[in-house]
Amino acid sequence: MSKREVTIEVSARHVHLSQEHLAKLFGAGSELHLARQISQPGQFAAEEKVTIVGPKGKLACRVVGPLRPATQVELSVTDCRLLGLPVALRVSGTLAGTPGARLEGKAGSVELEQGVIVAQRHLHINPTQARAWGLKHGDVISIKIDGARPVTWHDVFVCSREGVDELSFMIDTDEANAAGLKSGERGAIVD
Repeated sequence: MSKREVTIEVSARHVHLSQEHLAKLFGAGSELHLARQISQPGQFAAEEKVTIVGPKGKLACRVVGPLRPATQVELSVTDCRLLGLPVALRVSGTLAGTPGARLEGKAGSVELEQGVIVAQRHLHINPTQARAWGLKHGDVISIKIDGARPVTWHDVFVCSREGVDELSFMIDTDEANAAGLKSGERGAIVD
């Protein structure tokens, strides 16, 4: 591997909620409760779960905190097909023109008009490390993984922001399963 090695993290389906939707799903005055920390600073898997309802089915889904300005549901392509939802591949936070779904919680439900995405694979990197490697926020790169099922992923979005402690290449469960990978394995940026 080259000197530009990255750790792979597999991201399962999850939901980021707005304050308004948290209240509708879990009751007025509700807060998210920490189940466990996740790798990105300030983010955590919450104890709370919701059910995502689409035209063809339902899926249970963990909530990830903290709260966000807009509710975002991150699924795999397989999840979208099981639910009967169109696939909208997007960089996280880019929700315009994406499909919606029904979310059900302990206290109520929410009809999302938009916000269901398949997150574009991306690299979390702090700006200092990005500059050292000749990268900047918004770049698109390729990452190669060796092993029993070697693969090179193209169209990897570089997400560079302050506060990123751990360099990580985020893929979803479909991508990880196709390559026979699990979180913690390593890859390298290729030119």
